[in-house]
Amino acid sequence: MNPVTVYSARLVRTMDRSRPTAEAVAIEGDRFRAVGSVAELMTYPGAVLDERYADSVLLPGFVEAHSHAGSGNVWSSTYIGLLDRVDPDGRRWPGCRSIDEVLDRLANAEAELTDPDTVLTAWGFDPIYFPGQPLGSEQLDRVSPNRPIHVSHTNGHVCSVNSGVLRRFRIDDSTTVRGVVKNENGEPTGELQEFAAMGLVSELVEGKGLLNIDAEALKRFAQEGVNTGATTLTDLGSKLLMDDDGVELYRSSIDTDFPVRLNVFHFGAGIGPVGRSLPDAARRLIELQGRSTEKLRFGNVKLMLDGSIQGFTARLLSPGYLGGEPNGIWNVAPEEFREAFDMFHRAGLLVHVHCNGDQATQLFLETVESILTAAPRPDHRHTCTHSQMTTAAQYRRMAALGVCANIFANHIWAWGDQHIDMTVGPDRAAHMNAAATAMSLGVPISLHSDTPVTPLGPLRAVKHATTRLTVSGRVMGENERLSVQQALEAVTVGGAYMLKMDHEVGSIEAGKFADMAVLAEDPLAVAPEEIGDIHVLGTVLGGRFHSTTITPVSLDHAG
Repeated sequence: MNPVTVYSARLVRTMDRSRPTAEAVAIEGDRFRAVGSVAELMTYPGAVLDERYADSVLLPGFVEAHSHAGSGNVWSSTYIGLLDRVDPDGRRWPGCRSIDEVLDRLANAEAELTDPDTVLTAWGFDPIYFPGQPLGSEQLDRVSPNRPIHVSHTNGHVCSVNSGVLRRFRIDDSTTVRGVVKNENGEPTGELQEFAAMGLVSELVEGKGLLNIDAEALKRFAQEGVNTGATTLTDLGSKLLMDDDGVELYRSSIDTDFPVRLNVFHFGAGIGPVGRSLPDAARRLIELQGRSTEKLRFGNVKLMLDGSIQGFTARLLSPGYLGGEPNGIWNVAPEEFREAFDMFHRAGLLVHVHCNGDQATQLFLETVESILTAAPRPDHRHTCTHSQMTTAAQYRRMAALGVCANIFANHIWAWGDQHIDMTVGPDRAAHMNAAATAMSLGVPISLHSDTPVTPLGPLRAVKHATTRLTVSGRVMGENERLSVQQALEAVTVGGAYMLKMDHEVGSIEAGKFADMAVLAEDPLAVAPEEIGDIHVLGTVLGGRFHSTTITPVSLDHAG
């Protein structure tokens, strides 16, 4: 029999409706033995009291159901985003508040490179913050016209390159790939939208960026989880699982000391050619399910339909974009999407589908309904991830079909002002990321960061879902605000449910893994606006404590 350790706390919030709060938890091995008062738990055979968390607030470890392990990799490139960010090592990176600051930071990074052939890579930029001030080849040539320069936009769906890159890859007025942006003279501007166009220059970022990882990136990604209280993360869109070396990278990295659980989704469609046929990929994923461990899960699938709203590449139903901009880009043809979804559904796999625009959500729901009619499957938990423009009628349909919604509440802060003023207008913006509507209609939800698109941080997601504040201080759709309790449930048991892990994680209950977030304050005892600033002391994974690398400093611009 393993010893039973009773950990007392200032407060335990369990997310278990039968016993929502407690004084202490009892842990036996890597599982919760019981929850209750100290007096109750000390009656268990062999119980020993440990008061290390006596001044802390314990919550279930947060579950991030849409993140990217490449978040640990992007920091090898220069950060040039608008908002301040903190890297996994705890270093604070000030945002660039103007195009001039962006170019200055790039010039400083370029000056540190000695080999003229070394690619200067950067990430985090978004042109929507600087209307009328593009970052294309003309601007990047001011840094260097010859050294290859590749800037990944923060949404992950667009990049900017300099003229040297355009020449190297022969991208010119004759290039017909959709997403190669051209000026009034038909000449490429250096902006490449979505994966077909970005793929023309993808060799520049081999081993870097959102969809590339190595052992060090996984380690840094996991530390981000510890720093933010997340004990279960996702790599929602891996290109490595069809290859044995890729699988071995995950298996060798995620060892007994690895401080998070990781659920790895195969990127099945939406980023260009895939390595195997759909039947072969489905068989491979079924085989990989058998190689999963308590910390590492295989066998789920991500499909991507459209682009991003702030990049004007999401697919919107009428009335479309505020300024009458052309509709966005399908990253996979609708008929190819249906074929892929059908194959993975019939194989019994869980499928999460990227849908930013409501036209993408509509295609997703029509596909789900058609395929479920032909191939019924109880408790499938297929998920509309992002679900930003999903309408009330679509949420009713989701509820009828048993579909989940992983809602991108962080967008309200990061781009809310731009959505109100530039992308869709104040009326449609008030309906975006409609978490309250989804919950009222019975749709299971979670909240996510899509890190590195926005910073990993479930407590910040709670803040954004409960306040719906933009950077300028406007409330974007006050009637879609969640209560703090609802939002906390969304980032714990809600995320666990849509990963089919709610029997193991997501709440503090006897028999589940002993995974917890160790907080300095109670999220229900501070103002909603302050929840995102609560200091995370660390996490407990399977009963083992892991410490943060972040000092308790409030970031005015971090969101």
